[in-house]
Amino acid sequence: MRKLALVRRPGPRLADGIVTHIDRSPVDLDLALRQWEAYVAALHDEGWESIEVDPADDCPDAVFVEDTVVVYDDLAVIARPGADERKPETPATEDALLRLGYRIARIEAPETLDGGDVLKHDGTVWVGLGGRTTPGAVDQLRALLAPLGARVVGVPLAKVLHLKSAVTALPDGTVVGWDPVVDDASVWESYLPVPEEPGAHVVLLDEATVLMSTSAPRTRALFEERGLRVVAVDMSEYEKLEGCVTCLSVRLRGAPTA
Repeated sequence: MRKLALVRRPGPRLADGIVTHIDRSPVDLDLALRQWEAYVAALHDEGWESIEVDPADDCPDAVFVEDTVVVYDDLAVIARPGADERKPETPATEDALLRLGYRIARIEAPETLDGGDVLKHDGTVWVGLGGRTTPGAVDQLRALLAPLGARVVGVPLAKVLHLKSAVTALPDGTVVGWDPVVDDASVWESYLPVPEEPGAHVVLLDEATVLMSTSAPRTRALFEERGLRVVAVDMSEYEKLEGCVTCLSVRLRGAPTA
């Protein structure tokens, strides 16, 4: 089975990206590019093939390609970002997924949804509510994914930009989060608090391996104690923009063209 990842190269305006819950810090564009290249290289090293979405250099946040789409099985639901300046990011993502053979649906106006608000695991799709994503968009997503057997659950969100800024899931389905930014941990049957905020962000590379930031060494040790293999990459410049390892790619398992 092919493992594909959509990625998008950081543009020249990256430092102007939107920040909402943290203070703005200077971003080193050269370092950010090197970190992006190392992130993509880490995916390659783990057997993933990267597909570059066409640049959107006028959009500072375009590197955070995860926000532009929600993919479930062979269906790509094109997002309608909650920030108007991010809406032009979606067409190139749609084009890339059409070329890969995905069926296309869209979140329709006036509702808005950011892909970073969507956490999927084993048939359940949790969607953060309260930031960039509206209740009506969750209803649309629920209707689109119901024929595929997915259960869509809205989750309260007030302390971070996106749901996946607060929580992600380990391969066994345990949801990991940093308590100060998690509104209601009781949503998940199996929840594990982690000691560092960047430790709440993991990308599943396979059934025993996760990708995470180097800025969460205590959480890395916690995961390794649980028997996971950890691949760590430096995300410092993206963390200044409320980004993390999940934001920089859209992981496609078993693409229609595979």
